[in-house]
Amino acid sequence: MSSATALTPVRIAPNNPVFDLPVIVGIEEGLFAAAGLDVRFSATYADREKDNAQTPFMGRLKEQLFDCGGADSYNVCEWASIDRLERGNREGKLAALRAAVAAQAILSFDDALQTPRDMIDVPVMVQELTGSHYTTIQMLESACGAGHVKIENGGLPYARYQALKSGKARAIAVMEPFISLLVKEGAHIIAASFYRGGEVIAPELTPEQRRAYYEAENKAVDMINADFYKYAHHVAASAKGALAPHELSRAFVHYKHVDYYSEELFTRAYDWMKARGMSDGHSEHIALVVG
Repeated sequence: MSSATALTPVRIAPNNPVFDLPVIVGIEEGLFAAAGLDVRFSATYADREKDNAQTPFMGRLKEQLFDCGGADSYNVCEWASIDRLERGNREGKLAALRAAVAAQAILSFDDALQTPRDMIDVPVMVQELTGSHYTTIQMLESACGAGHVKIENGGLPYARYQALKSGKARAIAVMEPFISLLVKEGAHIIAASFYRGGEVIAPELTPEQRRAYYEAENKAVDMINADFYKYAHHVAASAKGALAPHELSRAFVHYKHVDYYSEELFTRAYDWMKARGMSDGHSEHIALVVG
């Protein structure tokens, strides 16, 4: 590409670095620029860490940035991507399943809590209407019964980590790097579930720009898989120095090429949400990008 050719700006609202790693690597390694895109984060991770809102939609930075036009895209768990598009003020599209395949794990220091069946009527601290919330319900419903799954609303992952360490919470659901950190510090895993998230995008991005973006992101995935620990410091940074990059386990996150979000997958997720009162039923507000 000629250096005189203007790059198309694409602004990303930051999520947890474990989910954003392919974007971070794509920027660092110049993969987006080579594809004709000027991809940048519309806020810093320090800005995100100031976000103490427990109510996710209008209180969280990434949803605010997208809703006001300050970001063109962000990734969030599959179910939350549906929820945010239903409730948002700005039109958006659910474009793809993100490149990060990550675990949420329920952890505790309490020896009485060892298996999902031990969690009957025991509160699990999550951030409401995020991946930690939805996956906790899915992990515990069959073992405990829907009426015995207890959710305690908490903040961002580091706040939940502190709550478990201080004894404020008996059990929490978190992703990396906090799974590796808590296991290092003597906690044990009660249950874990892998899931993917949805890429929410602004409708202004053209099909050609979307394809260029995802092709560059897929190249970043290949680089991560070839040498994960070259980039692991980005994920470990959320632990604020308590976990060295080489201590991050490969067991609880991996990366694959982006997949487009099918109507079948959407319907399954949407029906699950509606059955639990997590949707207002206005799926006409949600546009899927196919291919």
